[in-house]
Amino acid sequence: MDEIETRLKEAADNCIKSYEGWVKDPKNSSTREGLQESVHELRKVAARLEIEIAVSERNEMASKPLPIPPHRSSQKRGPQDDFGPDDNIGNSDSHNGNGGNGGGGKPRVQRRRRVVTKGGE
Repeated sequence: MDEIETRLKEAADNCIKSYEGWVKDPKNSSTREGLQESVHELRKVAARLEIEIAVSERNEMASKPLPIPPHRSSQKRGPQDDFGPDDNIGNSDSHNGNGGNGGGGKPRVQRRRRVVTKGGE
């Protein structure tokens, strides 16, 4: 038996015993704490098992190479698939009369930082 299988069986048996003890006396704090500890141990074993499954899947996927997709330039394009006669429309300052500021109406004001020299001037 491997380590995970042994831990899983022991944790499950302990959890069942703790559960049976807690059902008989649910108000007893020591039986409740024992049940909580056994459930926690069962979760730890389940987490270890999930990690092993993920590693197994990763190793399986590594053996299968990913297909290389065809390059975009190798696809045939029609005359106006991606680029049409107004290809550069977004770069124009006067497109639709908005001054190139995204349609806000007013021209955009560019502010500059004031340069301070050593003399404080």
